[in-house]
Amino acid sequence: MVTMGAIVTRRLREGKTYEDFRKRWFHTTGFASENRMFSLINIEDPREIIVIGLTESSMEDLLEKLRIDVKERLENPLDEVIEPEIGRTFGVMVSEDDFSSEGSIEYSDPSIRGKKTDVSEILGNIQDIRSTFAKAALERDEAKK
Repeated sequence: MVTMGAIVTRRLREGKTYEDFRKRWFHTTGFASENRMFSLINIEDPREIIVIGLTESSMEDLLEKLRIDVKERLENPLDEVIEPEIGRTFGVMVSEDDFSSEGSIEYSDPSIRGKKTDVSEILGNIQDIRSTFAKAALERDEAKK
């Protein structure tokens, strides 16, 4: 199981609002796994929308999860709401850390939900993960033609 992270930035077209974006962007099909998305408005440029997504998946199911997102975007294009340039950054989560307590915090090894992370295993899967994302992007681009 891996937890994938995505940071996607889009800029609203002149005269469009976050609500215009949200109505087009909102997913009508779930991923059938742990998935959370956080939408932010850039404080330096309120027309820039930043979406941070975290999706848990097995390596075997990763392409199918990406295809759900591709299908959503093809069925609900954002072209009328956002400018053409989209920033995309993808990664694999290696640790989640909670620094909300007051006072000193003791160092801990990387872990997710209390389970120690095998960073070398993640690094060993990076190429496969990159290939899976590239395949999904190619499928998306081909379907848009």
